[in-house]
Amino acid sequence: MISAKPSLPDPGPSAGQLFAASDRKRLGGPGLRAFIAIADLWGLGEAERMRMLGLPGRSTYFGWLAKARADAPLSLPLDTLLRISAVLGIHKALRILFADDAEALAWLRGPNSGPLFGGQPPLTLAANGTQDGLLLLRRHLDAWRGGLFSAPLPALDDLATPIGDDDIVWI
Repeated sequence: MISAKPSLPDPGPSAGQLFAASDRKRLGGPGLRAFIAIADLWGLGEAERMRMLGLPGRSTYFGWLAKARADAPLSLPLDTLLRISAVLGIHKALRILFADDAEALAWLRGPNSGPLFGGQPPLTLAANGTQDGLLLLRRHLDAWRGGLFSAPLPALDDLATPIGDDDIVWI
């Protein structure tokens, strides 16, 4: 017998199954320690660090730091782990694209007139408090290192002209 009801593909495991509490506990401490090391390298202040982590309360943030530094079990929220993952990806891409940390930091902190940044430093986008800001910067750098923007030239974004109102065509 043929069913009139179409069969849907299996959606796979749910987010709850992919990110079990045991996995978040296993990844929390090492992930936060890596984030701290990168934040130190980038010279981030407390406010920037907290925004990148999703604006946890100060007592929560310092509790996480204490546990991470003491190698105590630490279960971070999924949102925080995703943000840390984005920071790790940004750091990795910067290491691939630039010859040394000073060059990478100059690009990260310097003004950028590319359409994604609007004259602001890329770090401003990453530290704006949204997960989207971190992921946009990570995708930008991943595309750059994948060749989408040609060779890694620090001023490459300055060559692109932003899209203006006159570029929009209504049909």
